Amino acid sequence: MTDLPYTDDDLRAEAARQHSALTEDPDFVGVGEGMEGTEIESHLPPAEADGAEGLHWDMALDSNAFEEAQRAIHDLIGGAADVSEWAVNLGADGLVPYDGQLTLDGAEKPFARIHFAFDEGTPEEMRLALVQGVGGAIARYL
Repeated sequence: MTDLPYTDDDLRAEAARQHSALTEDPDFVGVGEGMEGTEIESHLPPAEADGAEGLHWDMALDSNAFEEAQRAIHDLIGGAADVSEWAVNLGADGLVPYDGQLTLDGAEKPFARIHFAFDEGTPEEMRLALVQGVGGAIARYL
């Protein structure tokens, strides 16, 4: 037992609270500043193109189109699901989110999505096997 008046769980809870608060009302100007000089994901050069740069938000768009994109990004941040507690716990446990996910499609949009996180040392084959295994198990009951 420690002499401190808080536990590791208290630290995680406070970190999650503050993480969540950072996204409740994102700074609109800060979103635009974050876009400046940043490459647009779909225009990144291939990995083998040494030293090549992709298209930047502020280079690709006039001021009206830039502000429209800025507003859309701001709205996406503001409407994002609060996964603060999940994110803090993953980091504290040394787990990293995995790109593979399971999406259960409904008639017009997904009705569920399962995300995975693994220890950095987990082999790719094991990650893939787990994702596929969970997907297969769910499929048997749908």
